[in-house]
Amino acid sequence: MNAGAGDQARHEWVRYWRPDGLPVEVMHAHFTRHAYHRHSHQTYSFGVTESGAQAFWCRNGGHVSTAGLVMAFNADDPHDGHAASPEGFTYRMVHIDQRAFAGAPLPLFREPVLDAPRTAHALRMLIAAVTGQASDLARAERLDAAVALLRGHVGGPLPSASAPAPAGAALIAARVRSLLHENAPQGVTMDEISAVAGCDRYTVYRAFMATYGLAPSDYQRQLRLRTARALLRAGARPADAAAQAGFADQAHLTRWFGRCYGITPAAYASAAR
Repeated sequence: MNAGAGDQARHEWVRYWRPDGLPVEVMHAHFTRHAYHRHSHQTYSFGVTESGAQAFWCRNGGHVSTAGLVMAFNADDPHDGHAASPEGFTYRMVHIDQRAFAGAPLPLFREPVLDAPRTAHALRMLIAAVTGQASDLARAERLDAAVALLRGHVGGPLPSASAPAPAGAALIAARVRSLLHENAPQGVTMDEISAVAGCDRYTVYRAFMATYGLAPSDYQRQLRLRTARALLRAGARPADAAAQAGFADQAHLTRWFGRCYGITPAAYASAAR
């Protein structure tokens, strides 16, 4: 069964599916005015544009996906997104658990946009199996077929950051990242971050951005959103998920859930099949 998330704006719609027993989630949406806040996913995520054009920033550059092209996001790959024309865009997105790509060389995908008709077709077949009446065996086979083709697009090293990283950036960022993970629900202050990193705020910000592509505050919010997603999948009410994940209230969670994922927490929770 699918769940409709309601209109984000006039003429906009979203549907979401989470099938039992398969490590994928699928979204089908049309957006005209909705703009994604910069965010990332724990999964590998692939979008197939059906009509219109979506513009987004990823890996230090701007990109546009038009009908038939495939968007390929690595796990923890920061990106945003918005319509590139007044008529908006329609697309299908499939999120695939990292375990499906176990053993593949990292990072997987160098280019965020792929002109790959066979891969696009395999993704559409997988999405059709998830959203339709296919058997568990057929869904698993289509997942394997899509992953096999996607593995053929594995590239080399990602482009370097456009701005030089400060000396010791990786070590500074790793210390801050550990602190954020240890204190995700309650959060941390910039003074606490600076103390752990052993440097001033400006250096922390530059180091973290250069290493992870997000500001520490955005990264902290991503951790809270991921905690909320896990709680919702487990059956928690949106209000309880918001409180446990560290959001001020349900409205606060709903606002950021929509900005980053395009749907409401309630729609995500009810999308199980």
